[in-house]
Amino acid sequence: MTKISTTRLDEMKASGEKIVSLTAYDASFATVLDEAGIEIILVGDSLGMVLHGEDSTLNVTMEDMIYHTRQVVTGTRHAMIVVDMPYKSYLNPAQALSNAKRLLNEGGADVVKLERGEQNICEIVRHIVSHDIPVCGHLGLTPQSIEELGGYKVQGRDPAAAKQIKLDALALQEAGASMLVLECVPSSLAASITSELGIPVIGIGAGAECDGQVLVIYDILGISGHQAKFSKDFLGAAHSIQDAVKTYVSAVKSGDFPAIEHQFS
Repeated sequence: MTKISTTRLDEMKASGEKIVSLTAYDASFATVLDEAGIEIILVGDSLGMVLHGEDSTLNVTMEDMIYHTRQVVTGTRHAMIVVDMPYKSYLNPAQALSNAKRLLNEGGADVVKLERGEQNICEIVRHIVSHDIPVCGHLGLTPQSIEELGGYKVQGRDPAAAKQIKLDALALQEAGASMLVLECVPSSLAASITSELGIPVIGIGAGAECDGQVLVIYDILGISGHQAKFSKDFLGAAHSIQDAVKTYVSAVKSGDFPAIEHQFS
């Protein structure tokens, strides 16, 4: 199989083929995802919650991200590996570039992911991209801002907030982001942003009109301790973890997932 590139993701957006993504944090799960045809493996700072048992992602370190990225790289041949830059690892352009280089050079990442889209973040994105490092943006519910947001809540429901998310999305694209994750926003807002952007939009709790979907691997296996509205247990009706992942891939590709009950209005 050919390694997935940003060019390939752009082609998929243009043709209407859905992009499928899941998180992984080790070689074993990465191999299962890669063999199932997942286009993007996200090494998420969600590992702080699902692996470390924390209440948030805020205590995840660069060393954590590099360590788990190396493991995922070992199990991957085909999928693009997108890696979260952890909390306070991109406070200014120089620090952000240094840490982005570490994720690529020490971890083996293909793309780094940053949260939020205000002016200083866009300046950081522009700086990283100018050094030939692809960047994925992340808007809507941004877990690294959970204390400011007051909890894990749907974002963009009021007109002013929706307008700002859209403006931030356009600003991230203009700054050079190669793709965007939209988390926990109304499906109508996500559909509007997806249609306006030229870069792929990957949704998590953002409705079916996004160019692709991402979920946490432990959530689709029903072992994360809770079931978010936007997720689904794919293991319950499957015979193995491999079958559950393949069913998820098929459901996203066909448009069967996310269904109405997994979306926000």
